[in-house]
Amino acid sequence: MAPRCWRWWHWSAWRRTRPPPAGSTPSFQQQFSTQEQPPQICVVGSGPAGFYTAQHLLKHHPRAHVDIYEKQLVPFGLVRFGVAPDHPEVKNVINTFTQTARSDRCAFRGNVAVGRDVAVSELRAAYHAVVLSYGAEDHQALEIPGEELPGVFSARAFVGWYNGLPENRELAPDLSCDTAVILGQGNVALDVARILLTPPEHLEKTDITEAALGVLRQSRVKTVWIVGRRGPLQVAFTIKELREMIQLPGTRPILDPADFLGLQDTIKEVPRPRKRLTELLLRTATEKPGVEEAARQALASRTWGLRFFRSPQRVLPSPDGRRVAGVRLAVTRLEGVGEAARAAPTGDTEDLPCGLVLSSVGYKSRPIDPSVPFDPKLGVIPNMEGRVIDVPDAAAGPEGRAAAIWSQAWLCGHRGPAQQPRGPACLFLGLGEAGCRGGVPGQGCREAQGEVAGSSGDAAAAGAPSLDPSLAGRERRHAVRGRGAWVSQWDSALQLCRLPALAPGLGCLFSRGR
Repeated sequence: MAPRCWRWWHWSAWRRTRPPPAGSTPSFQQQFSTQEQPPQICVVGSGPAGFYTAQHLLKHHPRAHVDIYEKQLVPFGLVRFGVAPDHPEVKNVINTFTQTARSDRCAFRGNVAVGRDVAVSELRAAYHAVVLSYGAEDHQALEIPGEELPGVFSARAFVGWYNGLPENRELAPDLSCDTAVILGQGNVALDVARILLTPPEHLEKTDITEAALGVLRQSRVKTVWIVGRRGPLQVAFTIKELREMIQLPGTRPILDPADFLGLQDTIKEVPRPRKRLTELLLRTATEKPGVEEAARQALASRTWGLRFFRSPQRVLPSPDGRRVAGVRLAVTRLEGVGEAARAAPTGDTEDLPCGLVLSSVGYKSRPIDPSVPFDPKLGVIPNMEGRVIDVPDAAAGPEGRAAAIWSQAWLCGHRGPAQQPRGPACLFLGLGEAGCRGGVPGQGCREAQGEVAGSSGDAAAAGAPSLDPSLAGRERRHAVRGRGAWVSQWDSALQLCRLPALAPGLGCLFSRGR
């Protein structure tokens, strides 16, 4: 995280108006359509979900104003820090997001951590609606013995490392081993496998970070196993990513034909996308490659393979117990049919030697603020079609109705699988002075350290500026900055995005050449 320091910057000029007091009951038209009450919307998170929501609001309400708060210095979230560096075409959506952010009715506020620099309850009091689109910031744990051993990482952290996410810049994976095992068979698993096996001279042409490229140049990983609990009909990756793996220069695939017995007849009944994917797997596993492909594979120095019907049971330590040496896998069988089939253990196990384990079994969200309900078991904010539930007083009064109406932006704001939420993607909170109650994280951040001390009450007692809903937009942002937050605006954030390196102390935020 960047230092929390003082800095002046230019402000947008429009004024914010205070929501009607609790107990008043103006109509939706009165609340969102009159000259006195233009809707003021706060979006927390500047990833695809947040930007598509902002775009929808600005398009369908000509007088709405949207403020986008982002905890990183730079925008774009998953597009910037989650998309593989060799997939630049996926990042083209940044151009659309930039057009949205340059609207006179949209403002970007980077390096502001909601729940630390400003409380959700304050945002609810200052805006007509608050949209939580901060994504899934954590990974699903394997919950097996040995998971804590050195050499075991989440795929999410590994992706963040080679994409320059600040919280993962110190990951330092040891790639001196011969074999890596990836647990999970989704697109992220294939992304990670592809980055591990792609020749460094090919990665040089991408926007991967210099630090990651340097480590990958020294990598000794020659074999990558991608392990899944179920079979070929249940893989979660898509045909595009599979084709890229099959055609990856300098590599050859290893698939066991026995895993595909009987699938030729089964796939006749499955939907077309699944059928095409399985047919490609089937051809790769059972058919002899053509002359040109066979010659290419003969020269390959690296291999990758899919291991089906295997579930991780234990991470095995090296003899000295200092790092990972392998994974014990339980052999499984399918109960049920199709994509709904479940993996059940057979009682047999096998050990797969390796020096690196990457877990890619899913993401989950973290709680953003004690005043916002959170389901720790599912890792999500409880919601109904995007409308946050179980929030004290959120559904009462005109603010509750307004939030329910604006939840249509959540339903309409996504464009395809790449933008689908993985957690509390776009969740609406009602507003008003009643607001959320209870303790909230403090804003007493110590300069240059970003440490949190006390509660919101402590911050107020210490003289921290209040986010008074009656403040103008300029004054409100001064109040956030006055708590010790260096706040980046859109133009400065884009300039930072283009820097190949940052000044010491700001961290490895940005990718090469972007």
